[in-house]
Amino acid sequence: MTDTVGLVLPAYRPDVEVLADYVDAIRETVEPDAIRIEVDAASDRVRSELDTFPATVNTAPYRRGKGAAITEGFEALGTDVLAFADADGSTPANSLADVISPVASGTVDLAAGSRRHPRSTVVSHQTWARRFMGDGFAWLARRLLEVPLHDYQCGAKAISAAGWATVRDHLYEPGFAWDVELVAIAGALDLSVGEVPIEWHDRPGSTVAPVGDAVRLGQALFRSRHRAKRLRDDRLHTAVAAARDDPTALVDRKE
Repeated sequence: MTDTVGLVLPAYRPDVEVLADYVDAIRETVEPDAIRIEVDAASDRVRSELDTFPATVNTAPYRRGKGAAITEGFEALGTDVLAFADADGSTPANSLADVISPVASGTVDLAAGSRRHPRSTVVSHQTWARRFMGDGFAWLARRLLEVPLHDYQCGAKAISAAGWATVRDHLYEPGFAWDVELVAIAGALDLSVGEVPIEWHDRPGSTVAPVGDAVRLGQALFRSRHRAKRLRDDRLHTAVAAARDDPTALVDRKE
C-alpha cells in the first residue's frame, strides 16, 4: 500500500502567480494526495485570487508565523506523510519529491532538505548577510543539538504521521525557528532524522531580517536545546524548567 502524502505551503503576502506555478509543478511531480496553503495576513485581493487554486486554502487576517501556520496545516491533514515547503518555490518540485521519498519509504521519520549539504546545488545565492547568518547559525546548532545537520532552516521537510504524533505536543516556536525546534525535538525523542541534498534557488523579497531575526533565531536555538535536554531528563534543564511556567504548545493555542 502506497503512503498518502499531504503538503503544506506556508505563505506570507505571497506572489500568487509564483505560487500558482509552484502548485502546478508540485501536482505534476510530487502528486500529493492533499495540498494545503496556509496564508498569513491575506488581503482581499489575495484571497480572491486563491479561490481558484486546486488546493485547500486557509487564510488568517494576521501573521501567525511560519511555525504556527505549518502546525495548523499539519493538524488538518490526515495523510501518512506530512511535508512542507516555502511557497516561493525556492525548493523545486523534484527536490521536494526527494525530501519526501525517504519518509514515504520508511527509511527515516523526519527528512530535512539541505542547501548546505556537499551534494546540494545552489542555483542562485543569498545576499552576503543572509549567507553569513545562515552559516553561523548552522555552525552553532551543530554544536548545541544532538542531530548534526549541515542545514537546519531549509524550507523543505517531511515527517511521518507517527513522527508528527510524537513531536506535536513539544513544539512552541511560532516563527522561523520552528524548523530547528522540530529537528531538536525529533532527535530528543529518538526519531530518525535524515538530511537530503536539494537544488535550491534563492528568491528575492525574503521576509527574513538578517540582524533582528539572527538574534531571535539564536534565542530560539537555546530554547529548543533546553526543551530537548529536558525531554532527555537532563537534571539541570529539568530543574530550570521546574522554576518556570510552562508555555502553551502550538497545537493547544487558541487564537
